[in-house]
Amino acid sequence: MSAITPADPRYLSLTTRSRNTRFTGRPDRVHVPRTAEEVRRAVAAAVRDGARLAVRGGGHGLEGLVDDPAVRTLIDLSELDDITYDEGRAAFGVGAGALLGSVYRSLYLNWGVALPGGTCPSVGLGGYVQGGGFGALCRQHGLIVDHLEAVEVVVADSAGEARTVVASRSPSDPYHDLWWAHTGAGGGNFGVVTRYWFRSPQADSDAPRDVLPRPPKTVLFASAEWPWESLSERDFATLVRNHGDWHSTEDVTDPTYESLYSALYLNQRAVGRITLSAQLDASDPGARGRLEEYVAAVGSGVGAPCRITYTQMPWLRATQRDVENRGELTRSKSKGAYLRRPYAAAETELLFRYLSAPDYDGHTTVVLFSYGRKVNTVDPAATAVAQRDSVLKSYLGTYWTDPADDERHIRRLRELYRDLYAETGGVPVSDARTDGSYINYPDVDLADPRWNTSGVPWNTLYFKGNYPRLQRVKAVWDPRNVFRHALSVRASD
Repeated sequence: MSAITPADPRYLSLTTRSRNTRFTGRPDRVHVPRTAEEVRRAVAAAVRDGARLAVRGGGHGLEGLVDDPAVRTLIDLSELDDITYDEGRAAFGVGAGALLGSVYRSLYLNWGVALPGGTCPSVGLGGYVQGGGFGALCRQHGLIVDHLEAVEVVVADSAGEARTVVASRSPSDPYHDLWWAHTGAGGGNFGVVTRYWFRSPQADSDAPRDVLPRPPKTVLFASAEWPWESLSERDFATLVRNHGDWHSTEDVTDPTYESLYSALYLNQRAVGRITLSAQLDASDPGARGRLEEYVAAVGSGVGAPCRITYTQMPWLRATQRDVENRGELTRSKSKGAYLRRPYAAAETELLFRYLSAPDYDGHTTVVLFSYGRKVNTVDPAATAVAQRDSVLKSYLGTYWTDPADDERHIRRLRELYRDLYAETGGVPVSDARTDGSYINYPDVDLADPRWNTSGVPWNTLYFKGNYPRLQRVKAVWDPRNVFRHALSVRASD
């Protein structure tokens, strides 16, 4: 495997794959390995040369953790994308460079099964899994890491030697802690993942069709839109309150809505509308009525007109839609929060003030994702994902096109987040209302005392009480700190 350098015509394609075009790396060399052994050689060479390295999967990283100017060697995993059934492990083996859309297609068409992954088909499995990714099936089947059986990782020891190890879920595995560290700490921490194996912990058969969840045959979608031009502050508050009340009071022992996945998009006025997107398993004849009841409950008492459309399609087709494609708005800043309770009236008032501002031209959105149910049945220490009792997950982001406007838009979102969590030092600390943030929404501001005045370190916001164990794994498996970035695990504080 030869390295691709800046003189190679392929270099530009490989270094501009980031979905967030605020960041473009300038590494000295890019490796595109096709085997774990080629990854091992690339890591060994980087360590030998003292070259800072980073790993790219699908290119959906929201911060510049991969496209850091200090990175001299980039390992691009896009060719490690095979999907097979491993009879020896009775689990599905998936190359870490595979994209979610391809994984869904292969698993479903060949074996009729699925992973509870995200809704953007171009997201790479590599970093998504390591961050404890969630998606449309998570309320029914849990997080994707709850189905992680084993992981193949290229690591570097204290002597700088690179080797490949396989760590599994089995508590008797001497490498078990390394497996655990890959269930929610985020990418770029301990080594280069080259392969994942997936098997549901409750699977009681080795037949491929019984090893992972079976997705619904068809999915029913609802899209409800309220135009900003007709939306009053009272309407906005009613929508947020109704949505929060429904999710915080639902009976999680009742299976009626276990397949529900929804997202309330509180968009900037410039976008033109507030949108509720929801879906249910359409296999049950009563699905249409239940989805109508849910949409009606969220919109109850809202005076603004609402346009509602319902669409039914095969599950596989639904997974191939890129619902988060924002066209030319390729520059962004993002933040997140786990919500144990919905936003209160004062927080909703603040959101309205920011989002309704007529003089702001960026596309800010605050998305409230449905969460909980099966996710919250797992012990917080069973995986590195410590947040296991939230009812909603909040994403805050703003999008724009012109590089000259970067600072203005970034500051706007920083101030919104700071003001939203002003009572707790500008960040969502773990308390009765919030429970920190999600590492797949990486935010370097959490490590910046100018924007985090809570006294709670960034690593606690992401990992809570699981961080000391992650530090111990780091000390054992990456003693030279080869794999590092602005939000990576540190062996010592």
